[in-house]
Amino acid sequence: MTKAAEWQLALPLALCFVSLFLAPLLLLIGVSFFDDDKITQPGFGQWVKFFGDPFSYKVIVDTLLLGVKTVCATVLLGYPLALVYLDAPPRLQKVLIFIIVMPLLLSVVVRTFAWIVMLGRDGVINQLLLSLGIISEPLRLLQTELGLVISLTQIEMPLMLLPLISVMSRLDPNLRDASAALGASRWRTLFTVIVPLSMPGLVAGCLLVFASSTTAFISQTVIGGVRLIYLPLLIWQQSLVVFNWPFAAVASIALLVSVLTVVSALSWLGRRSSGHLQG
Repeated sequence: MTKAAEWQLALPLALCFVSLFLAPLLLLIGVSFFDDDKITQPGFGQWVKFFGDPFSYKVIVDTLLLGVKTVCATVLLGYPLALVYLDAPPRLQKVLIFIIVMPLLLSVVVRTFAWIVMLGRDGVINQLLLSLGIISEPLRLLQTELGLVISLTQIEMPLMLLPLISVMSRLDPNLRDASAALGASRWRTLFTVIVPLSMPGLVAGCLLVFASSTTAFISQTVIGGVRLIYLPLLIWQQSLVVFNWPFAAVASIALLVSVLTVVSALSWLGRRSSGHLQG
């Protein structure tokens, strides 16, 4: 196939990409360079207003930290689950895959509102802790970052498990037997053989969870409430409540750049770890 034919085949996809992603992004950037909400006076006033306010930096940091905390929680819970899947018989693996994929068949709104029932003062979590005698009075989990991280961990867990299981299921099982034959313990085999070889799937899961949790407007609003201000909520308030579209555009660009920066860093770490393994 000639180069011209290849470009002709790729042209429809390129046009679709430009119309659905690049054009709105350029429009968003253009709107941000106006000083007033009527979009009549060009200028850098909204950029100065956003980046000149320390509160904006706090919101950016809080948004990124929310993604980092959710990633850490999903890794701590998801990796042992992936190991259980790896050691399970084939029939049980099919059941586990169905359980992992099943939450994706439900709307995020439904799963988020279900967590309101779980995290309430009379919810399942508080009642369980009270019955076990761990706490003497109900904990406040709604409208707190802890409750938000707990709910996001469950909501984003399939995004961590699916790429991780996909990579780990292709590992040669003889590697663990060879490691045991050489005298390595199960823990040493885990950290020196399984974890490094599964790093591409782990990095892919971290990328998906981080990008999804930092932009999870529904979960952040319903579970976190208006007391916890993150960039998606700030964008919504400025665009649909205050109707300050230029300021909302600046906040949107800040969210896009900050998330892409962390995602690029994680991708670089993933490529570097894969290069060390191949080397």
